[in-house]
Amino acid sequence: MRQRIGIDVGGTNTDAVLVDGDRVVGAVKTPTTADVTGGVRQSLADLVAQCGDRARNVVSVMIGTTHFVNAVVQRRGLNRVAAVRVTLPASASLRPLVDWPQDLSRLVDGGIHMVAGGHEYDGRPVVPLDEAALAEAGRAIRAAGVTSVGITASFSPLTSACEERAAEIIRDACPDARITCSHTLGRIGLLERENATLLNAALLDLADATTDAFRRALDESGIAAPLYITLNDGTVTSAEIARRFPVYSFASGPTNSMRGAAFLSGMDDAIVCDVGGTTTDVGCLVNGFPREANNVVQVGGVRTLFRMPDLVSIGIGGGTMVTGDPFTVGPESVGFRLTEQARVFGGGQLTLTDVAVARGLMSVGDKSRVADLPADLLARVIETVHGRVADTVDRMKTDARAAPLIAVGGGAPLIPENIPGISHVHRVENHAVANAVGAAIAQISGEADQVFQDMTRDEALAAARELAEEKAISAGAARDTVKTVEMEDLPIAYLPGHAIRARVRVVGDIAPAAS
Repeated sequence: MRQRIGIDVGGTNTDAVLVDGDRVVGAVKTPTTADVTGGVRQSLADLVAQCGDRARNVVSVMIGTTHFVNAVVQRRGLNRVAAVRVTLPASASLRPLVDWPQDLSRLVDGGIHMVAGGHEYDGRPVVPLDEAALAEAGRAIRAAGVTSVGITASFSPLTSACEERAAEIIRDACPDARITCSHTLGRIGLLERENATLLNAALLDLADATTDAFRRALDESGIAAPLYITLNDGTVTSAEIARRFPVYSFASGPTNSMRGAAFLSGMDDAIVCDVGGTTTDVGCLVNGFPREANNVVQVGGVRTLFRMPDLVSIGIGGGTMVTGDPFTVGPESVGFRLTEQARVFGGGQLTLTDVAVARGLMSVGDKSRVADLPADLLARVIETVHGRVADTVDRMKTDARAAPLIAVGGGAPLIPENIPGISHVHRVENHAVANAVGAAIAQISGEADQVFQDMTRDEALAAARELAEEKAISAGAARDTVKTVEMEDLPIAYLPGHAIRARVRVVGDIAPAAS
């Protein structure tokens, strides 16, 4: 059987597992370190100590990290970005970065360049592309010392030629520029797609440093296997592609948990409640994968519209801080300092872990340190937690029918046994490391989202499926394992002729040659 290591870096803990086929043969949990990679090194060392050569001889290592989204939220490690918008004379009233929080835009803004060009919704050019203006923008970018560029053109997800030509011109004038084109990331919706593009460009330095650090951690642990990074949709990509598209890893932690929940429970359709050290994430499994969000998602105060899971997060976790007077439960958390600050570990801060231990829900640390907690306080805290979890679960349901729920995460004992609208709460083995399990079993995906004209519905879907399959295979998926997991079509009445927008997503196992 092909053995893999899965690692998930959370806000509180870094979990690592060794998976052999359909069995979890080793699992460790270590505190996340401030530099993130230190916790990865320690988790690998612990896993090697537990499993020996089996851990060193794996075929691949998958890592999910919160590093990139945290950088945006915490305003750190970001590089300046030159925003090139190819839409004039249209879309001039709202400039790039217009709806960003001011503190973030000041950090990222490396110059704005508005250029004539772009396409209409039917593929016709708005006006001829102003190549001279693009060359001038490239020279200005080089003179400013900016090395990251985000290019956005109107309707580029349908017709990418304008962005691709703009990238060529910018690269000729500024050879050292690393360019992100919006058609590779987002969907129709200019500002949100542009925002995702600029966020991605702002993270490229951090993506290089992070993937290099992960690779060093593997080498230092004696593991020569290829490195993969988990993505927002529950799949993985090579470290090299992750360097170019770090935004695709923003929500990989919760999606890893959902995929792990599906694997550990054998269920493909269910609500998943993942209680970590800092937050509780609730999502919905559909055909074994997280349900995808179809609306705008805010990241660090920035509106985006690209491939993200449909999740609701609340400030409930093992490290959530509790006070008695006045009574509060979160959302503040001690995070990765749980083992230093929680009372059961000798600290002075009351947390939900302390409450769970005092109530007999968990067995960690020294229970005698929380023996003095008043019973009425414990009951009130648990009632509050159960109420918030139940409300969040109800928000994720799409109909009134009772649905099963899978409880995962280190804080899973905090999830109540009975939740309105839930048929049964499933508690699975290895629930505390479900996120790392989800990373270990992840597959490679490919997606096509395109408008096809003068085709029947079946022909358009078949063409989109072929494009998606080729993307997955080129990313390292084994051709004979590729299968379709999502397919949708939308007739477009306002385009001439018979036009259909088709979107198809496929997944496949990592090809042996790729690992």
